[in-house]
Amino acid sequence: MGKIEDHRALRELYPAPAARALAKALPELDAHCIRFIGLSPFCVIGSASPKGEPDLSPRGGAPGFATVHDSRTIVLPDRPGNNRLDTLSKLAANGRIALLFMVPGMDETLRVFGIAEIVSGADFGGDFVTNSRAPQTVLKIMVGQAFFQCGKALMRAQLWNEESKRDRSAMPTMGEIMRDHTGHTDHVETQDEMLIRYRKQL
Repeated sequence: MGKIEDHRALRELYPAPAARALAKALPELDAHCIRFIGLSPFCVIGSASPKGEPDLSPRGGAPGFATVHDSRTIVLPDRPGNNRLDTLSKLAANGRIALLFMVPGMDETLRVFGIAEIVSGADFGGDFVTNSRAPQTVLKIMVGQAFFQCGKALMRAQLWNEESKRDRSAMPTMGEIMRDHTGHTDHVETQDEMLIRYRKQL
């Protein structure tokens, strides 16, 4: 079979989705969604430029780092990163956003879709100060759709299984990887040096 280029040809390869799978999408956050976001210390943000150039970016913090203002609004402060601004630049030009929230120990995830606005962190005063650091910007996300994703993918991955963990030595240090990716050889940062630097920046 050649390249599949339309929905009809794709659908022929799969059974019809169950009625429950179609009915689960909500136009706003309900109590279960709000509780899940409150428990979540981690999410992945999906965005794209107006030309469709995609981006994925992890975001994390203490549970509740993403705050539900109301059933249609999530507030997510930005935290120090590499300052490339890949995600924020795309959202500034195209506010469409997707978020995948995870909770350690739970195989289900929560998918949220909406429109994001970038707001100055100063507009929120000291609401989102962490480790004496105020965010430069905050994402205000207007929810358009939300639904829970079944746990099959995380169950297959055994993501939360202690036996699935790999020792960090299975890969080169990030200093070594960056040396190979960038060609910069002035100083190859050790993993311990990187961790110390990260802790100061958190």
